[in-house]
Amino acid sequence: MAVQKKKAVSRQKSRKRSSALRYHKRSMVLISMILVLLTGVLTVSAASLQEKNQEYEKQEIELKAQIQKEKERSEEIKAYEEYVKTDDYVKEVAEEKLGLVDPNEIIFKPAQ
Repeated sequence: MAVQKKKAVSRQKSRKRSSALRYHKRSMVLISMILVLLTGVLTVSAASLQEKNQEYEKQEIELKAQIQKEKERSEEIKAYEEYVKTDDYVKEVAEEKLGLVDPNEIIFKPAQ
């Protein structure tokens, strides 16, 4: 009878161990699945962030080009402003808009 009790106790311990091992394996599989899922989510997020970063770099290049164009335009406006202050500009506008001429200038009109 003592031998049977030892066998029964041995079986119970064996069942507890196998039960604990199954529980442990399930936990490890669950943790592994969660880690794989998180890795996948992080990979997708990283890819979308990389794409956004490339878009922002393109936008930055376009904005720098626009800034350069506006600087060139600003320089042209300054040059035109200086030209407007000259006597040549005043004379040109007077000839074009008002039809004025210099006293020694001869005007040729086309025959009609």
